[in-house]
Amino acid sequence: MLGGYLSNPLQFVIDSLASLYIAALMLRFMLQWVRADSYNPLSQFLIKITHPPLKILRRFVPSIGRADTSSLLLAFILQLLSQWLVLSLSGLSISVPSLLILTVSEMVKLIMDIYTYAILAGAVLSWVSMGSYSPAASLIYSLTEPLLRICRSVLPNLGMVDLSPLLALFLLHLAKMMILPPLGDLAVLLG
Repeated sequence: MLGGYLSNPLQFVIDSLASLYIAALMLRFMLQWVRADSYNPLSQFLIKITHPPLKILRRFVPSIGRADTSSLLLAFILQLLSQWLVLSLSGLSISVPSLLILTVSEMVKLIMDIYTYAILAGAVLSWVSMGSYSPAASLIYSLTEPLLRICRSVLPNLGMVDLSPLLALFLLHLAKMMILPPLGDLAVLLG
């Protein structure tokens, strides 16, 4: 009884801490991919909290072009370990292929969630702080602009009204619905 009592809080702590650090790693990867300002205070924060393990990993895993593969690999490994720990604490066992697919699914979901929240935050900031500089707004713009630019090229020009965030959110939600369930089904199938 005591193990069950302590396993839920332990699962919560592991999942929460791992999720925050994995999100920081993925943000670092994504911001580097879009060549966001690395001197931005928020970029510097992400660099400082993710640098120690990446410094070691970069000795063995080189970057490929703009892709910081060591950040991506570390995020993947941490997601895999946290998923395995949480499932183990729940008393569930899972095969390695299934765990790998669940990890990929969680990573894809995280990227889509980051874009969703960034687009929403960017839309709110465009209304609230029009014309003023904000380090957060600068990073959000750097991250979302490549996706929004693609959406703008598809939409007709409506003057002052920019519907590209709405289209991007629609497409992200549709992609979630089409990509994540088949990955989940495959993970269950490989059980």
